Amino acid sequence: MAGHSKWANIQHRKGKQDKLRSKMFSKLAKEITVAAKMGDPDPDKNPRLRLAVKAAKAVSMPKDVIERAIKKSQGGDAADYTEIRYEGYGAGGIAIIVEAMTDNLNRTASNVRSYFTKAGGNLGQTGSVSHSFDRVGEISYPVSAGDADTVMMAALDAGADDVESDEDGHWVYCAVENLSEVSDALEKALGESTESKLIWRPQTRTEVDLDTAQKLMRLIDLLEEDDDVQTVTHNFDVPEDVAALLE
Repeated sequence: MAGHSKWANIQHRKGKQDKLRSKMFSKLAKEITVAAKMGDPDPDKNPRLRLAVKAAKAVSMPKDVIERAIKKSQGGDAADYTEIRYEGYGAGGIAIIVEAMTDNLNRTASNVRSYFTKAGGNLGQTGSVSHSFDRVGEISYPVSAGDADTVMMAALDAGADDVESDEDGHWVYCAVENLSEVSDALEKALGESTESKLIWRPQTRTEVDLDTAQKLMRLIDLLEEDDDVQTVTHNFDVPEDVAALLE
């Protein structure tokens, strides 16, 4: 399996997440509303909503904003959103998966296609790149949770399939249908996780040069700034020496 990408950590160190905080809150609130509308408004009875609320708390979303998003799902003014996945290639043939939640499919499709084109990529058909990824559950823990062996043993006991650890933390992987169960078991063993979510995990990663990294950054920025886009996943990694040259 592909190693955990350091690129997310590089982005975080460069303040990218702070820049997108308000945008992130908006997208998380949308996910909370949709999850609550599709299931039970009680997180304890709705696994998808529980994950959404946990993700919101992980980025310090205020409790009243979370409660407002859940309450909105029960009102008649909650928009009807369609979940859709787009797949394509960025610069250097890098595989990109875009998950969106939209109330206007034509608008979203047009926007996503234009972003790929502007950044030197091209949008493909559904299924064109997802075969290079595995759909799995990912549970993140900080370094303080314990050493690699401790986390590995706890993860295996909880029913996880794989663990990756480095100086930035620990990432536990499990089958999609087992995410809630594994997450709960790990919480009893290691304490509360940083994040629990479903992801597209690349089977391999490709290191890119500076020019390619800049083009891919532009594409990801364009996508993440779109209100309809919920997540962007890729299979590239940026070597530390190249990352040092990026702004």
